[in-house]
Amino acid sequence: MIEQTQCPSCKSENIYFDGNLWICPECSHEWTSFEADTNSKIEVVDTQIRDSNGNVLTDGDSVTVIKELKIKGSTSVVKVGTKVKNIRLVDGHDGHDISCKIEGIGAINLKSAFVRKA
Repeated sequence: MIEQTQCPSCKSENIYFDGNLWICPECSHEWTSFEADTNSKIEVVDTQIRDSNGNVLTDGDSVTVIKELKIKGSTSVVKVGTKVKNIRLVDGHDGHDISCKIEGIGAINLKSAFVRKA
């Protein structure tokens, strides 16, 4: 059995062991004694790119812009409802994870948070 000294959720020291669960009376968090130490938790990172509604996007999808987007360094804008066909997903370190061509504007990168799958 692993000795617990504080709740992993709220860090309270007022915890108790009941059967096979540790219980924190302050935040009502329950955990087993077999869970990993809080310092060595493994975070699961979702590597899939999702649109504003949570739908998974893939290369070749069509999306619709849900917010008017001003293009930095230009006077043109991408209007709400603009349909973008044949997107390409890229590893955007700055958050721009969709590469596409918009008619009248040209090649542009978009953030997946501002589009929805069409």
